[in-house]
Amino acid sequence: MEVKTDLKSVAQGISLPLMEAFYTLQGEGYHKGSAAYFIRIGGCDVGCHWCDVKESWDADRHPPTPVAAIVTNAKKFADTVVVTGGEPLMWSMDPLCDALHQLGIQIHIETSGAYPISGSWDWFCLSPKKNKLPIEEAFSYADELKMIVYNKDDFKFAEEQAAKVSPNCKLYLQPEWSRREKVIPLIVDYVLQNPKWKVSLQTHKYLNIP
Repeated sequence: MEVKTDLKSVAQGISLPLMEAFYTLQGEGYHKGSAAYFIRIGGCDVGCHWCDVKESWDADRHPPTPVAAIVTNAKKFADTVVVTGGEPLMWSMDPLCDALHQLGIQIHIETSGAYPISGSWDWFCLSPKKNKLPIEEAFSYADELKMIVYNKDDFKFAEEQAAKVSPNCKLYLQPEWSRREKVIPLIVDYVLQNPKWKVSLQTHKYLNIP
């Protein structure tokens, strides 16, 4: 897409296709319940059929926003930022991370790991997807592996991905929201039999917060 190419050229310098930014509680994984400022970057071609933010996929819907403005707003709210998407690593994250770190802000990322790693991260949450697998480099960065469970086959996929991360990486199984009633019992049984895994829930949806 020509628009995507233009946006990427801009993003490598001073702007990113910002979809939204908001202050809330982290809902999933290791840092659930902690306050953070979320920066959601537009653009994604991974194409998960169960994605709950499909409006993030088309970067053209989210005009380039200066990194300086993004950082200024973030500092007003929190000392921890979570960069998510979409797929944020479609764009260069170096300018954003450099500017945030200069202000002493901790930076987390949620990514499929399907693109080259840019930026400097204090916490790296890797969430692999079957239809666009992580690059090998991504596994060495992972502090947290979050696997979405839609059906029984996803347990096998989760184990395949877990075999590639470091022994210190936190391992989470998370039910896909629309299938939670069916797969939560499966996840509970699986974790009881395989206690290296923990359960992650989208607690922000239960709490009705962004």
